[in-house]
Amino acid sequence: MNEALSVMPGLWSAALQRLRGNRRALGALALLTLIVLAAAFGPLMSPYSFDHLDWQHIAAAPRLATGHWLGTDRLGRDLFVRTLSGVRISLAIGLTASLVSVVIGVAWGATAGYLGGRTDSLMMRAVDVLNALPYLFIVIALTTLFGRGNPLALFAAIGAVGWISMARIVRGQALALRHKDFIEAARASGGGSAHILARHVIPNVIGPVIVYAALTVPQMILFESFLSFLGLGVQEPLASLGSLIRDGAQEMEAAPWLLAAPAGVLLVLLLGFNLLGDGLRDALDPRER
Repeated sequence: MNEALSVMPGLWSAALQRLRGNRRALGALALLTLIVLAAAFGPLMSPYSFDHLDWQHIAAAPRLATGHWLGTDRLGRDLFVRTLSGVRISLAIGLTASLVSVVIGVAWGATAGYLGGRTDSLMMRAVDVLNALPYLFIVIALTTLFGRGNPLALFAAIGAVGWISMARIVRGQALALRHKDFIEAARASGGGSAHILARHVIPNVIGPVIVYAALTVPQMILFESFLSFLGLGVQEPLASLGSLIRDGAQEMEAAPWLLAAPAGVLLVLLLGFNLLGDGLRDALDPRER
């Protein structure tokens, strides 16, 4: 058991070294950092707030002289500030929903895989039943139940359907670990199931969890954007990237900048998370390259 734990720092050190040598992953991390900093501090550079109505510039094209660097929408609201505010909301929803899915998925999958037998069968049959249901219908039902436009309800709704794949991945890892020598030694020393899960099983599956979590964030952001595009996500006066893209698509012929700005930011955001996830996968498990 001690031997198994003692090699963990070496594995993490080697993984970090491989990650440092991955230029695409480091570039993606730098890009995501810039986007986060821009979303946090960019609106402070503009004289306009996200809900300010400038009646002098309705659906105005981008111009530096007016202070509307990315133009305005059909209500005269500054697109630069609203896009960065949308990044904040989309990131918050994506990260929070991913955290919810990771917590539920790891707990469910590790418990099922470690206990095995009938417990594993019953728990995974429940996963199969949920997986057979259309995700969109579940999220629509939950958002309708807790109120449309409620950010907390949106966090819970998206996260509640995103844990199924995580549970399956963790369960497979736990099944492979349950008969390892250090697990048998922990059982022989009198460790209970909860202690072994928390102390030995979950720490040894954290690598795949980190990789999948990094790849889950863009999926959650895209899912939220899709819901907002349908009008089921973030509601006015707040805006996410999805709702901005929906509004821009309605005006794309007369005011193409309304679609180009949020769609471009969303594309870069998704690309950055996917490249970072690929880099983490290569670093934590180089055999997958």
